Amino acid sequence: MTFNYPQGFRYIAGVDEVGRGPLVGDVVTAAVILDPSKPIIGLNDSKKLSEKKRQALYEQITADALCWAIGYASPQEIDSLNILHATMLAMSRAVEGLSIVPDFVLVDGNRTPKFHCPSDAIIKGDGLVAEISAASILAKVTRDQQMYELDKLYPHYQFAQHKGYPTKLHLERLTQYGLIDGYRRSFKPVQRLVELMEAKYEC
Repeated sequence: MTFNYPQGFRYIAGVDEVGRGPLVGDVVTAAVILDPSKPIIGLNDSKKLSEKKRQALYEQITADALCWAIGYASPQEIDSLNILHATMLAMSRAVEGLSIVPDFVLVDGNRTPKFHCPSDAIIKGDGLVAEISAASILAKVTRDQQMYELDKLYPHYQFAQHKGYPTKLHLERLTQYGLIDGYRRSFKPVQRLVELMEAKYEC
């Protein structure tokens, strides 16, 4: 990775999110401050890593980083705020959860929340900045684990397979079995199902 870090800052946090697109569950964010004396080999955008590699890196990051934290925004917050503002809220929560107050925050994407310190948004930062890559991995593993837990409760929805994204399989199961707690009712596929159910009820 080659990235020109902002100069003059001791504690730089990387922040990323996972789960803006799914129809169900939290949007999950992570913030990480790495330890320069403990470099972690193999960091990359979590989407480009196998599940086995992500899990191994998750364990190394949580063991060797100076500090890390996870932030969440619930489906209810997503519905009331919209997904963008809910994501910004979850990012703020992750940074606020760090045991070390960062001097600078680098966020994957094209915008940042209002932090207590300077920040910058880095397009495709999860493949360029080690701290953001680490955050990407922590957020991905955490959210996937949420979907595995949901799959245990509702195996007929097959959350472990589609992770809540609006795949053909997921939409088929959603239409077949209906809504459970945790669906984002402001998302169009869910809205359409609610409207269909209401129309049937009125008939």
